[in-house]
Amino acid sequence: MPFTTTSISNVHLDSAGLIALADLATVSERTALVGTAWWTDILFLAPGLHTQQNAANVNGGELPTTGAMHSGYVFRIENQATVFWLQRVGRPGHLVDAYVEPERPGNALQHHPPLALILYAAGPVLTVVCFSVLGALHDFWAVGVLTMLVAARLLNVIVFRRRAIVGWKGVKEPDTPGDLLVLLSQDRWVRLRGSVDDLKLVTSGQWVRDLVPLESFAVACATLLVYCAAALAANASTVGSLFIAVLFLVSVALLGLSNALTRDLHLFGCRVHVCGTPKAYKRRLHMAEEMIEEHDGRRDWAVGMGLVLPQSGEKGTQVFV
Repeated sequence: MPFTTTSISNVHLDSAGLIALADLATVSERTALVGTAWWTDILFLAPGLHTQQNAANVNGGELPTTGAMHSGYVFRIENQATVFWLQRVGRPGHLVDAYVEPERPGNALQHHPPLALILYAAGPVLTVVCFSVLGALHDFWAVGVLTMLVAARLLNVIVFRRRAIVGWKGVKEPDTPGDLLVLLSQDRWVRLRGSVDDLKLVTSGQWVRDLVPLESFAVACATLLVYCAAALAANASTVGSLFIAVLFLVSVALLGLSNALTRDLHLFGCRVHVCGTPKAYKRRLHMAEEMIEEHDGRRDWAVGMGLVLPQSGEKGTQVFV
């Protein structure tokens, strides 16, 4: 007996399309980890796909105080993707050592774990398989729903790629080594090292610029497409609805696992990665004193961050924002 749209009976999946509206952060977190939207994201249909522009909020509003131990300046990191990654690797009461280094053009994928890439690649493949099977079954309502979701993804990917461009990053300081200490909430501390120019790429300025009116309109259209697709999904056959539901559930699982395996941050042609194991400290003061000693007794950054009390003649706590 051939497999058709009526092969499954006595089962109703009229609300399967509502899964697309689940407000999950998986898509936003993926966007933050890779620093932009990939073109292959267009075929990756997962719940929360209409919230990709919300990737700019993945840091939860945290803007950690940061001290440039090589220069003494104190500032805040406002790059949401960088802050999100720092939150992921940070551990309370521990100092995490991380490095920033440039990626070779055309070889950005070599630092992604192979399994993470395989899991990610399975998402678009599943979408193509669903299109093929549903088309062969002549379930054109289900095919139409998937097409609307792909169109929504396309609009979001185009807009995000336009927003995630290198903007103001300060004055170039070639061949200058940098060393930053980042104080995150919950007593998580991360030390970022690399060239000053690379550090500026991932810490200064904006990650994504604000939406312009035309982009806001495109994002609104994409969001409406997702809601319309969820509403029209009820017209698909039971088999079509089942395929749509399974596609969303499997895709979000694949993307979540891929995110979990992606340990590095890839942003503006740079890779930020952890080296070694986190070092525990009984008191934050001990960590600060160790960093001061390592930088030949320079204390101005530590005073500015409120890590140590100012000595005679030193200024009190100042944070430059």
